[in-house]
Amino acid sequence: MGKTRKIVIDTDPGQDDAVAILLALASPELDVLGITAVAGNVPLPLTELNARKICELAGRPDIRVFAGASRPMVRDLVTAEHVHGKTGLDGPDLPEPEMMLMGEHAVDFIIDTLMKHDEGEVTLCTLGPLTNVALALVREPKIAPRVREIVMMGGGFFEGGNVTPTAEFNIYVDPHAADVVFRSGVPIVMMPLDVTHKALTTADRIAGFRNLGTRVALATAKMLEYFERFDEEKYGIDGGPLHDPCVIAYLLEPHLFSGRECNVSVETASELTMGMTVIDWWRVTEKPKNALVMREIDHDRFFELLVERIAAL
Repeated sequence: MGKTRKIVIDTDPGQDDAVAILLALASPELDVLGITAVAGNVPLPLTELNARKICELAGRPDIRVFAGASRPMVRDLVTAEHVHGKTGLDGPDLPEPEMMLMGEHAVDFIIDTLMKHDEGEVTLCTLGPLTNVALALVREPKIAPRVREIVMMGGGFFEGGNVTPTAEFNIYVDPHAADVVFRSGVPIVMMPLDVTHKALTTADRIAGFRNLGTRVALATAKMLEYFERFDEEKYGIDGGPLHDPCVIAYLLEPHLFSGRECNVSVETASELTMGMTVIDWWRVTEKPKNALVMREIDHDRFFELLVERIAAL
């Protein structure tokens, strides 16, 4: 195995965020330097709490968790308790964490981490609204060339949106932050709904976790069952899309995904299409390509990978 890959996970847990964090913590190829919490699925006091609960569930109280932005850069906070439950992690009964929240602000931690590591050494994995990352880029522009890449879950194009007809939740919550990130010049790998809606947690796949029988696997099964009931009703399918773990899976097995380099622009002016990611898939503009936009996933192998890794926790 080659050198471990250093990552910072920026997140708003969320059951699918939780599974992504568990996948990262179960993978020896990844060195999780820290987890930064942002307001999104639920408000910040819950997202930072949930991040610590998940680290303890994984048996990793050594992971440093930082609280970041409590609201978007410009707009009011929109949350998604109707999907994730009032705690953001409804489903399993996870104990209150004993590990402490770090005192440093998440934005400072992101800047400090990028400045002290070599250029191209740290990857940012964003699973929620991009507020923390955008604030870091605005506050210290010198970090942009130092980021190896940003691997993000967010946006959608062929699938439309999941919170409005045109906007995916993470981008919609803070479209201005997303605009800053997409215009930053940092290499971006984007996991839009076009990919994540092909990664469905069917009953058989959830049984795969439950059959492992471990505490972590049973908690994962409960989270997925809670989380998917909303999407099953909404989309009329067996299973809900498992969005955020696609980000971590890409770092482990990039060949599971395929897509193309495109220009991605974010709508920040129109209320009708606020937060839409306008992806120039057919290259009809002269705008420079700023993201590798994924569209296909080997979903069977994706779930195999998840079960294999979570079995190890």
